[in-house]
This record gives sequence, structure tokens and C-alpha cells, in this order.
Amino acid sequence: MPITPLMPVYPRCGVRPVRGEGVYLYGEQGEQYLDFAAGIAVNALGHGHPHLVKAIAEQAATLMHVSNLYGSPQGEALAQRIVDHSFADTVFFTNSGVEAIECAIKTARRYHYVAGNPERHKLITFKNAFHGRSIGAISATDQPKMRDGFEPLLPGFDYVKFNDLEGALAAIDDQTAGFLVETIQGEGGMTAGTPEFIQGLRKACDEHGLLLILDEIQCGYGRTGKMWAYEHYGIEPDIMTVAKGIGAGFPLGACLATEEAAKGMVFGTHGSTYGGNPLAMAAGQAVLDVMLEPDFLPHVEQMGDRLRAAFEQLIPNHDHLFEEIRGKGLMLGIKMKEPAVSRDFVAHLRDNHGLLTVAAGENVFRVLPPLVIDESHVADCIERLSAGARSFVPPSDD
Repeated sequence: MPITPLMPVYPRCGVRPVRGEGVYLYGEQGEQYLDFAAGIAVNALGHGHPHLVKAIAEQAATLMHVSNLYGSPQGEALAQRIVDHSFADTVFFTNSGVEAIECAIKTARRYHYVAGNPERHKLITFKNAFHGRSIGAISATDQPKMRDGFEPLLPGFDYVKFNDLEGALAAIDDQTAGFLVETIQGEGGMTAGTPEFIQGLRKACDEHGLLLILDEIQCGYGRTGKMWAYEHYGIEPDIMTVAKGIGAGFPLGACLATEEAAKGMVFGTHGSTYGGNPLAMAAGQAVLDVMLEPDFLPHVEQMGDRLRAAFEQLIPNHDHLFEEIRGKGLMLGIKMKEPAVSRDFVAHLRDNHGLLTVAAGENVFRVLPPLVIDESHVADCIERLSAGARSFVPPSDD
């Protein structure tokens, strides 16, 4: 028998949370952690937010699940609210981000199919990307760590370097359906798309009749100080995937699309048993209640600026460890200098200083606090991070 009945696909650490309150987590023995990981950008409202908890409890006592064979006043109401505050005309609700990715891929292929161009089935995707762990999603990335042992994968994807507009344009051919790209790469190293790159992809789609699919599962829903990361670039996508912050801890995701992009998605082309259930819709409404308050996003932007400024002051004091700051808003990353390893530093902060962060690619560690942090939490983070930097001993070059 294994030590735990859980399938051992996660290298689980010694932190075992049993309770959360605001921006803090508490372990089985009462240990306190400053949660600047937020479930990897999921717990946007922190832990135990009273409005979210109340909405879920009340809906659970009323109606949790019905089949999508029936009308959904709850789903229609949340979808309309999302449409009113985004580029989209239509929404498909899922239970996770990777399900939203699958819907987006199908939507793009179906669009060209009904337009009489079934050969246009390939999506141009980008190196270092992370779109989830389904067979479709790992087929859309070139990362061996996710692909090894799962071949043969799905055909229909071409891979180009992120932020390489020239390479992306050169990859377009008669079989190209569009681009699938994270507006800001999270797992890959907290790298924001340059304006020239994101705007150039939009222009190419317009010129070639292609679809721009943005993956904003991590960077959307207020994380960057704007409701959607694409707003920083002055463009709009044709299709977009969201999750994580959309339910602030409740399993929920969505695929958003324009009416034109979704014209192939008709009866029978897609579905989900649990997607759009009334309980998830209540959670989604509660999150928007909070996020659409006039001062919410300005607060996120302000806290992001404060946290970045604090990091900028910290880095020179430990320039043997830290190289640069990446990201936008409260989606920040710090790239470490070799021989220091970000994953080791994340473990050191967690185990010795009670600060939870997340490792990423390119030797970066992610700082993804709840969007409701205040000045005191920024100060607490910097105190713990500074202490961690002082006490961390990188491996020797020898």
C-alpha cells in the first residue's frame, strides 16, 4: 500500500492546511503561513471571504445541481454579467481551466469547419507555455516534462518562441486556424507578452482570417490590476479562456467568445455534466459582486505597485540571489541568479519563514497574493522575504 491513498502525482510538501482566514493559512498544528501563492492565483478574495461563503451556503441549501438539459437562469445571469464586462458575446462554463482550453480549441476548429475551410485546423502555440494537463492541452505545448510518456499526442499544433512575432508570422500556412497564447506566461516564468507581440498577433489574425485565442486562466480576473490582461494591450481576442480567480476557490472556468468565433458551436458540439451548475454560478456571481466594486481593481493596481516597489528596494540588498522582477499587478515573479534555484528558495521561504510562494520556469518564483491584500500584508511579505534571503544558502558552484 502507498503511504497515502492519493495517486502520487504531486510532490507534496509538509504544509498541511486545515483552515484559512483572509490572506493566512493555518496547518494541523496551528502553524501560520502568509499565503502569497493563493492556490496558484485561485483564491482571489483570500480565504473565508464572508460574501463568497454566504453565497455558496445559501445556494447549496437551495439548488446545487441540475442537468444542462434544462434552462439555467443562474448560468444566463452570470454569463450576461461577464459579457457586459468583456469582449465576449457568449460564454461556456466549465469546471476548470483545462476544460476551458479544450472548449477553445474545439471552437476554433469548428469555426473554420463551418466556414468551409476544414483544412484550417492547426493552432500556433508558444514555447514554455502551460495550458493544462489534458491530452489536448499538453499537445499544445512543447515542454517534455508534460509530454514524456504520453505520446502519441494530438496533431495540429506548431510551436514558436514566445514574444517572437516574426517567428509567429512565418509559421502561418494554409492549415493555420489561429494563435493560442497566454497574454502573460505564468508557469513558464511570469513573462508578459510585449505590446508589439500581442498587438502583432491580433493584426495578423485580422489580415489572414485567423482566430486569436488568449489563455487568461492565470492572468485574467483582476490579477494584473485590470479585469482582463488584454486590456493592457488595447486589443480584444476572439476567444478567451478563464478560470482560477473566476470562482475564487470554487471549481469554475469559462470559455468566452465573440458571436462570430463561436458560430460553429451549435447543439451537440460540446457539453459538460457539471459545467454551469447553480452552486458554481452563485460563487461566480459573488466574486463579481466584489471585483466590480468601483475601488476593487484600482486597489489591486495600487497594491501591485507597492509590492513591486518593495521588491525593487529589496533586490539590491541581495543581488547575489535576485536578478529581475517580472509580471504585472499582483502577478509578479522574481528571477533568481544561478546557482540559486527558485524551487529551493520557495521551499526555504515556506519551511523556515512561513511565506508561501510558487516556483515557475526560467528560475523564477511567483508571488501571487490574494487580490484583497493591504499595506500590512505587503510589509509582512517583505519582512519574511528579506529574512529568507538573508538565511538562504545557495548551492556551491563547485
